[in-house]
Amino acid sequence: MSRTRWTNPTLPQTLQIAVLFLYISAFFAILGGLINIASTAGLVVVVGGLLALAAARGMVRERKYGYRLALFYAVWDVLGTLLSIAGGFSAWYLIGLLLAIALVGLLIHPMSRQHYRTWFS
Repeated sequence: MSRTRWTNPTLPQTLQIAVLFLYISAFFAILGGLINIASTAGLVVVVGGLLALAAARGMVRERKYGYRLALFYAVWDVLGTLLSIAGGFSAWYLIGLLLAIALVGLLIHPMSRQHYRTWFS
């Protein structure tokens, strides 16, 4: 039996939802990046997906690097989505931007920051 935890029920709801968003972002980033792996942009997207996956795993284990990496990824995702919108507008970019902003909001929420300062090692 595997002892790998994918979620942590002791996290506050803001961080649990952030972990879920990170897993979803990682899945779609890796999938989308693998489709365009021949280009530099595809490789950058795959690396971003791996960052999101590492951040989620770190947060589940209540490690400070996980929270910091999640915050870095969330801001990076917002900036990347804004650059994509500047290149050409699509409704999918707007949905991605809303989810990226929601992830930043979940991570900087006072409940999340308090839990990070108290429990993360």
